[in-house]
Amino acid sequence: MTAGCVVAEGPGMNDGDDPLRAVRVEKRDGLRALGVEPYPYSFERTCEAGELERRYAGLGAGAETEDRVRVAGRIRAMRNSGMFIDLHDASGKIQIFCHRDLLGPEGIGVVRLFDIGDLVGVEGLVRRTPRGELTVNAIRVTVLAKTLRPLPEKYHGLADVELRYRQRYLDLIMNPESRETLRRRSRVVAAMRRHLTERGYIEVETPMLHTIPGGASAKPFVTHHDALDIDLYLRIAPELHLKRLLVGGLADKVFEINRNFRNEGISPRHNPEFTMLELYEAYVDYEAMMRLTEELVTAVAESVLGSLRINYGGTVIDLSPPWPRRSMAELVLAATGVDFLGFADPEAARRAAAALGAALTGSENWGQALEAAFAARVEDTLIQPTHVTGFPRDISPLAKADRADPRLAERFETYIYGWEIANAFSELTDPQDQRVRFEAQMRARAAGDEEAQPLDEDYVTALEYGLPPCGGLGIGIDRLVMLLTDRPSIRDVIAFPTLRPR
Repeated sequence: MTAGCVVAEGPGMNDGDDPLRAVRVEKRDGLRALGVEPYPYSFERTCEAGELERRYAGLGAGAETEDRVRVAGRIRAMRNSGMFIDLHDASGKIQIFCHRDLLGPEGIGVVRLFDIGDLVGVEGLVRRTPRGELTVNAIRVTVLAKTLRPLPEKYHGLADVELRYRQRYLDLIMNPESRETLRRRSRVVAAMRRHLTERGYIEVETPMLHTIPGGASAKPFVTHHDALDIDLYLRIAPELHLKRLLVGGLADKVFEINRNFRNEGISPRHNPEFTMLELYEAYVDYEAMMRLTEELVTAVAESVLGSLRINYGGTVIDLSPPWPRRSMAELVLAATGVDFLGFADPEAARRAAAALGAALTGSENWGQALEAAFAARVEDTLIQPTHVTGFPRDISPLAKADRADPRLAERFETYIYGWEIANAFSELTDPQDQRVRFEAQMRARAAGDEEAQPLDEDYVTALEYGLPPCGGLGIGIDRLVMLLTDRPSIRDVIAFPTLRPR
């Protein structure tokens, strides 16, 4: 199609017999009949609405200026046949005054073809109305995008939650709280990045297509590369590649803010693709990662909210460090009276977990039974920030064994409001031990565990070249943003969540 050509409406382009759309299509064609292109290439602004409000905060009611500005935004309200227009941009709202004496008959003719929802540019003079409304007296108007569909009804907004997720653009237009949630998400990520780079971490990128899915216990998505004729897996975690960078000596501190993909169910706290911060630091253990977790979360809360006391779902959560540290077995014992550390065999642990209401398949090992009991009876009760330590070695194939009890690993997960927010290890650096752990995972995989990790020979080879002692940490950004924005669903904090097609 050549640039600048006009396309007539044809079959299939008018969305059926929608009379509201038909009126707008007629107005679009009316603009073109006036020689006005309803979809121009650009518009040079000099100010945003919020900036004007700050600049003219001291301008008195009824005062006029000779200050000429150029603003642009979306029409959200029109009064007196378009004489007064509320123009919204990303920073706020400005009132536009459109009068024949200033615009002339041609300009007024364009204004009469405006609809709520249209994107327009305005050049004019700043004044304050006698009622105190900051206003731009329009001397020239420019159509920037003629909308062909009406916005949802003003006073009820976009109430259909499913529609809000499917048509996020409408949600953002209509709901200021949705815009603020995603803007706050951006500030959370920026604060994390700033905190780490100021402490000597370097940001890196690792592959999203893996030949072997590893770094976490999860079922991957599978795709196929035609040129190489091989299956590839969407990344479930960047862990093994990040630790390869430590082996290579790229830096002693590395991090990645990454998208991960896991072929699992969808819930208010789970989306098949999600965002993690994952980092590794040489010459430290998981104790250092606990301190770093507290530093990161509190720094982000202070930066984004200005407070360490947050309100989530009507519950006040105090993020002030230090956070308590409790072992998984200790928490289960306190909640149920059952001491899993006293069980000598997996069968006894499974019976105890089942009696506590844990969901089991019957093939769980000792560590999996303890974890299932913890999930059933303890996890939801951890409202205030808590580091849960003493994870079973059985379910921690990439973590060093606990120095005091070889059944456990030097691993913790941080819980807030009953959710896992962070996961960290003293990283396993012994290549022989790592191979044995991978082989155990492979046996579990062969027995039907789709989330068990396969053997990554190249990663074991990398360890044989020497991985320094190190601590690793992952923080779920989506869940952290949920907490810091008081949003009930992960779909609220992801701009485009995964949905079943209609």
